Amino acid sequence: MFVVIGATGNVGRELVQQLAESGAEVVAVARKPGAPVSSSKVRQVQADVSAPETLAPHLRGATGVFLLVPGGGAGLDARALRTVFEAAGVKRLVVLSSMAVGTRPSAPSHAPLRDIEAVFRDSSLHCTFLRPAGFASNAFAWAGPVRTERGIAAPFADVALPVVDPADIAAVAARVLREEGHAGKVYVLTGPAAISPRQQAAVLSEAVGAPLRFMEWSREEALAMMTRFMPEPVAEGTLDILGTPTADEQRVSPDVERVLGRPAAPFSAWVGRNIAAFR
Repeated sequence: MFVVIGATGNVGRELVQQLAESGAEVVAVARKPGAPVSSSKVRQVQADVSAPETLAPHLRGATGVFLLVPGGGAGLDARALRTVFEAAGVKRLVVLSSMAVGTRPSAPSHAPLRDIEAVFRDSSLHCTFLRPAGFASNAFAWAGPVRTERGIAAPFADVALPVVDPADIAAVAARVLREEGHAGKVYVLTGPAAISPRQQAAVLSEAVGAPLRFMEWSREEALAMMTRFMPEPVAEGTLDILGTPTADEQRVSPDVERVLGRPAAPFSAWVGRNIAAFR
């Protein structure tokens, strides 16, 4: 039995589905209930990672836990979480972290995630840390404007980064949860090629079968939009990566293929599965 904490997110939803399809029993944990799940393998429960005691009843008998933390980990009591996991006898823990933990070791925006990794690394749990690049699913932010205005707006139009399909992150997490040999590993997860916002817009334009107008935001405009749904330090750190990426942040990692035995999916594959949102 596996517990997925953050089961309604872009990675969590995919992971719940993949684990259930593999025949595993899954406890899908979210702060707010998600859409009903038809699979008898999935039990949806409501709990909050910021209140670790609410997780305890749902961890009994868990072979492994997938942990997604909200808000970049700000304010999370990782030590209390570790205590709850250890007391429940959890064998494996997969922590969804960020590439920036490794590429920007002194950035304030990702300090909470660095601390969380350190707390779980110093535990009795068999931990694996997934450090993805930016998500292909961030393009969902364009869905409304594409449908209503045939337009896309983004900062740093021509800066290319190897965005990763959340389904690939989930597939790696599912493999790590089910298999031996991943304890203590750090996997950097990217797509198969770097792609800029303008190039992403071209992929979407072809998929919807209509020309899309592209408008480049300033950093200030982008910050104002991003702070509507994320803490300002996280938004600032994200914009640093989007605008002035390091060589490591632009490099394609082999870890998806190393774990799954197949190449990472391109941005176009994510668009193809989600095109209904843009029409």
